[in-house]
Amino acid sequence: MPVEPTATGRRDPAPGPARGSGPASARPAGRAEARYLIGRLLPLLVIVLATLADVLTPPAERFDRFLIAAPALAAATWTARGTAAIGALAMAASGVLAVLRGDPLFPASLANQVVLAVVALAAAVSSRVRQHRETELRQVSAVAEAAQWAVLRPLPPRLGTVDLRLLYEASAAGAHVGGDFYKALKVRDGVRIMLGDVQGKGLPAVEAASLLLGSFREAAYTAPDLPAIAQRLEASMARYAERAPESEAADRFSTVLLAEIPDDRPVIRLLSCGHPAPVVQRDGAVETVEFSAPSVPVHLPVPVDAPFTVEEVPFGPGDRLLMFTDGVSETRDARGDFYPLEQRLGAWSDEPADRIPGLLREDLDRFGVHGLEDDTTALLLVRDGGGGPAPWAPARPRAVAA
Repeated sequence: MPVEPTATGRRDPAPGPARGSGPASARPAGRAEARYLIGRLLPLLVIVLATLADVLTPPAERFDRFLIAAPALAAATWTARGTAAIGALAMAASGVLAVLRGDPLFPASLANQVVLAVVALAAAVSSRVRQHRETELRQVSAVAEAAQWAVLRPLPPRLGTVDLRLLYEASAAGAHVGGDFYKALKVRDGVRIMLGDVQGKGLPAVEAASLLLGSFREAAYTAPDLPAIAQRLEASMARYAERAPESEAADRFSTVLLAEIPDDRPVIRLLSCGHPAPVVQRDGAVETVEFSAPSVPVHLPVPVDAPFTVEEVPFGPGDRLLMFTDGVSETRDARGDFYPLEQRLGAWSDEPADRIPGLLREDLDRFGVHGLEDDTTALLLVRDGGGGPAPWAPARPRAVAA
């Protein structure tokens, strides 16, 4: 498919979240907020309960000793000033209880006040140190997030005649980018898409993903067809392995699925480099695309001399195609059964495309034994049929070897 070199001037959308949305993705944040609120209230609750217990029980039962826990607990969630204020409140409560019991000012009451003051001071200093570290962590996290989104930017909702809906979840705690990667670009007479999965996890996987994304961004605008793009991906990884053999990323292979949707024909061309086959939904029926000769993964450390085969599948107005990584296809339940993707998509055939990523994410989280444990990516393509300059001819599945 010829392309226009000047198309490289196209700007990507601004960075922003590309993660799946829905009730399941909101639960962790809700639980964290609830725990934080409990942590804020706990020091005050200790003061109230200790005071009430001391007043309502015989004088021999000394519950005022529990007041020392209030400033210590406050250091975990309150500011230094707030921690000191809670310490002062605990000292005031201790003084009132001593007066009610008729305790002598010296030495018992004064000793309790000194102990509470020392603990409150130490807790305030601890709170100050915690705040400083949290500020540094937020700064580092902001830089890391910006760097991650520079590698993997969110997709636009629409390119050419195709609507795009993305689910993306990185498995690493606190990470926005994992070993899964994706990219969609509008070229002169169509749309080209790459979705892949790097072997392993961690920073080496992210590094390998960034290399493949950079190679695809260059090749998508100039390569004549999908096999040429696949060859450039392979060449990019081979060159990197020669330049930086000590890098862990140089040893990683990747499964890749390439797609091409021409504006003027109701078809989608697909090339799989060891990647799970996508699923097509057409007129309520759901089926998995069959590759007659899938290629080996990119940068597989085994010499293989085989042609790249492109499958051409009908993809007309209203059709949907779901590309995904093994985080979807290899999710298992407690019995060891794989996730029934075709069945689920069939049940959601009447759902708007905007809801599919959220439904899929929530369903996978429920289905998996431990929720989503692997990097999980699913990209839904919806063909609207607009914008084609030439009449569409009937399309039949066919394979083209290159």
